[in-house]
Amino acid sequence: MRRLLALAPLSLAIAACGSHHSNYADANNIGTYVKAGPVTYQLEVSRELNPYSHEDSGYLAGLPRKDAALAPDQIWLGVFVWAKNTTHQPQQTTAAFDVVDTQGAVYTPIAYTNPYVWTSQMLAPGAVEPAPNTTAGYGPTQGGMLLFKVSTQVYSNRPLTLRIYGNTGKVWATIALDL
Repeated sequence: MRRLLALAPLSLAIAACGSHHSNYADANNIGTYVKAGPVTYQLEVSRELNPYSHEDSGYLAGLPRKDAALAPDQIWLGVFVWAKNTTHQPQQTTAAFDVVDTQGAVYTPIAYTNPYVWTSQMLAPGAVEPAPNTTAGYGPTQGGMLLFKVSTQVYSNRPLTLRIYGNTGKVWATIALDL
């Protein structure tokens, strides 16, 4: 028993080696924070949306007519993100995201307006997006939604990766998505 107790700190230290990634979270760790430039982001949840579900139809409300229809080989992917300004200066959250699959297919979010959709904002020090008193912040996901129209092939080409871009066009952080 003493040997086991003596080895416990060593095994914890070894287990921790290489397990922390400062700019990458994976689908098994939904809730992991990533630093993307001056703002910290968190994946709340990512999932296929069902337009016939009462909850999901609210996420899809307001889609432009040209984007509202899916082809037979497409699905809606909702990625819900939260952000916090942890600096002492006002910071702008990003408006630039995309999703890439393991075969290199890149999907960009659909731009539209509804109370759940992610919108780039200037955050005061310590402020969060979405704000707690907003529909998105108070809703079931507590995150701003990025909506993607993706091929059904993404189920074969997992994991998907959300890329968060800075204002220079450079990828600042990535998060693996569960689907």
